[in-house]
Amino acid sequence: MGVSGAQAQMDQNPGYYHRLLQGQWDEGLEEAIRTDMNRTFPDNVQFQKGADPCLQKALYNVLLAYGHHNLAVGYCQGMNFIAGYLILITKNEEESFWLLDALVGRILPDYYSPTMLGLKTDQEVLGELVRTKLPAVATLMDGHGVPWALVVSRWFVCLFVDALPVETVLRVWDCLFNEGSKIIFRVALTLVRQHQAFILGATSAADVCEKFKEITKGTFVTECHTFMQKIFSQPGSLSMATIARLRESCRARLLAQG
Repeated sequence: MGVSGAQAQMDQNPGYYHRLLQGQWDEGLEEAIRTDMNRTFPDNVQFQKGADPCLQKALYNVLLAYGHHNLAVGYCQGMNFIAGYLILITKNEEESFWLLDALVGRILPDYYSPTMLGLKTDQEVLGELVRTKLPAVATLMDGHGVPWALVVSRWFVCLFVDALPVETVLRVWDCLFNEGSKIIFRVALTLVRQHQAFILGATSAADVCEKFKEITKGTFVTECHTFMQKIFSQPGSLSMATIARLRESCRARLLAQG
């Protein structure tokens, strides 16, 4: 709450969250959120309808309030998993709302907007970083015609929620709140670098996709302390200036493509 700026926002806007829930509700927004309720952590007992309390209600409230707070975003699939994780950890709707705002509004702008331009841009940025740091993998992806969006979109959209073990995800999120979006690139690059030989064994586009699913499993990602050390050492230098430059060129390319 402190490092993300969420606490400051909450302190400066007392009662704002509850006022959002008491206002006029957008029926389309409600329907979109309700559709995803049963798809959010269906195996977690705290999100099942028989739970007491059932966190589905808290999740619904946080997403509904956020949709009315940030009209440019509304609700986008993937936000349910992020808000759900925040509720599981904080056990507090208002804190979860402000943490979600820190992520969606400031740390990851345009990831969840209708065009998802920020998300698409960062997937392309990862491709450029791999081209520089792990050229053999980039050549393989090009050779099989596999776009980066096909293999890493879930990593970016859900911030590794349904890819990595929970303890590891929470450690990654700590760094994300503290240091910003470049942590996502560090995690992705480390996963690819660690499993480079395995990925290079792919013989088809389908095989590439399957190998990318496999590299998020196993002891490398479950031993979260070691994993976190690796994400700060393995990718090497990764300055925000470099990322900003790549974002600019990748965004321009995407906009030119329409």
